[in-house]
Amino acid sequence: MSIARFWRESPRRYNLGGSQCAVCSTVYFPPRSVCPSCAHHRHSIGKMEPFQLSGDGEVVTFSVIHDAAEGFEMQVPYVLAIVRTTEGPMLTGQVVDVAPGEVDIGLKVRATFRKLREEGRAGVIHYGYKFAPMDEWHVGPRRSKDPEPAPVPREPARA
Repeated sequence: MSIARFWRESPRRYNLGGSQCAVCSTVYFPPRSVCPSCAHHRHSIGKMEPFQLSGDGEVVTFSVIHDAAEGFEMQVPYVLAIVRTTEGPMLTGQVVDVAPGEVDIGLKVRATFRKLREEGRAGVIHYGYKFAPMDEWHVGPRRSKDPEPAPVPREPARA
């Protein structure tokens, strides 16, 4: 198997795979082999189970980045946020598909996998999670703040 294929097929590579303690039910991301929440850590040894996070959450705090780190200069300004997932763990990630001025604490978001960087023109492309806003009525990421179109009135049925 080629190295590239190995990484594409890695179970945790393109999802939010964490772990859950079978003793106290606390969820962790990234996965842990011992639960630091249990009173006696040794009780959790061998009892940490794989757990798939949904990727849904809300912005707890955020910062708008204007002076980007190397490799992100073309994206400024961008939003870097701490997101509390519905399962509990807090993740740090970029908020995309929304203007920086529209991001606020409490914004509902969903993890989405995007290109992070590329090594040279013909190099390896690195992907990772970012967060996109969700509408109240839609499952997928929000694309704009345009209002919903007004319903088209129906003509009465004719006999």
